[in-house]
Amino acid sequence: MNKLDILNNDTIAFAKKIYGNDFIPLHRPVFEGNERQYLVDCIDSNFVSSVGEKVVELEEKVVKFTGSKYAVATVNGTAALHVAIELAGVKPGDEVISQALTFIATCNAISYAGAKPLFIDVDVDTMGLSPTALKRFLTKNAEKRTSGTFNKTSGKKISACVPMHTFGFPCRIVEIAEICADWDIALIEDAAESLGSFVGSHHTGTFALMATLSFNGNKVITTGGGGMIITDDFELAKRAKHITTTSKVLHPYEFVHDEIGYNYRMPNLNAALGCAQMERLDEFLAIKKQLAVQWDAFFDKRDVNFFKAINENKANHWLNAIILDSKEDRDEFLKVTNDNNVMSRPIWTLMSKLPMFKDCQTDGLENSLWLEDRVVNIPSSVPDGAIKKLDI
Repeated sequence: MNKLDILNNDTIAFAKKIYGNDFIPLHRPVFEGNERQYLVDCIDSNFVSSVGEKVVELEEKVVKFTGSKYAVATVNGTAALHVAIELAGVKPGDEVISQALTFIATCNAISYAGAKPLFIDVDVDTMGLSPTALKRFLTKNAEKRTSGTFNKTSGKKISACVPMHTFGFPCRIVEIAEICADWDIALIEDAAESLGSFVGSHHTGTFALMATLSFNGNKVITTGGGGMIITDDFELAKRAKHITTTSKVLHPYEFVHDEIGYNYRMPNLNAALGCAQMERLDEFLAIKKQLAVQWDAFFDKRDVNFFKAINENKANHWLNAIILDSKEDRDEFLKVTNDNNVMSRPIWTLMSKLPMFKDCQTDGLENSLWLEDRVVNIPSSVPDGAIKKLDI
């Protein structure tokens, strides 16, 4: 057998040693705590929809964990990002800088606001927006006016920048924030995948005007479906809560709405699930770190690049990733592992290749294209019996 055949077979065997011999998903939720009891309590209270104490409790738990001052729960992460983009002042016809190497939700949210994505390359060692590429693009293609920063090519205003912490690995957000401040561009962190990731002592999502989280079923913790806006700005948090709850003016019984709003409310049932999950977040993160150490040692012995956070950053290890030598190796690895019930996944197709965004301006995306051909996600779930120590 050649090197790739050995790698494929060894990976399958190692994954089954961790998770067992059944189908091994990429990332599944773990419900071994108070989830069932909190759901029953919620049902017994009759508050199962968008009004209930668990929504407030979940917001408070996220505030405490992330160090943000305010949190607003939403029905999903895309809804949270849509509202954050609008609250940042993005208007229809504006442009929003992001990365082409991202999940579709980022660009969908930009589009919901009537804006157009502008794709800048990522750094190979973070898979997140590159501050070097960002500064180079703005210096060459943008100009500052009294009313903001404008794209010299399109003539459109560049209103915001939305970098993503890919797979939970922090991007160079400090440098990005400095560049955005210099160019008067609102910064919104797409932290959908990075709950539990830190840059130094600061949680991802706390470097920007606003940030958004996702609690989808495949995230580190889940509410089934859900998201959240976090911010240190009281007025923005107040506005976010208002327009995500249909812009209803508070009144004991009258139905008065003072602007266009959205029914983006997180149901109390979902929040109840999230509260139980938050109780175990530290445990999940510790186990996922231990699992990542095991995968790292495994791939290091086989001369395969196991992706890790840079500098002193701390990743949540939501989805572990490897970088293979070529697209051909990647495709073979994906086929063999999936054929043997070990789920692996390529990174997303670049947004700039999708029909909806193929006419969006890019900077060439050299690193993004390189990563697209080589990155593979491997099983990253907390194993059954999460409280047990991994002994592999």
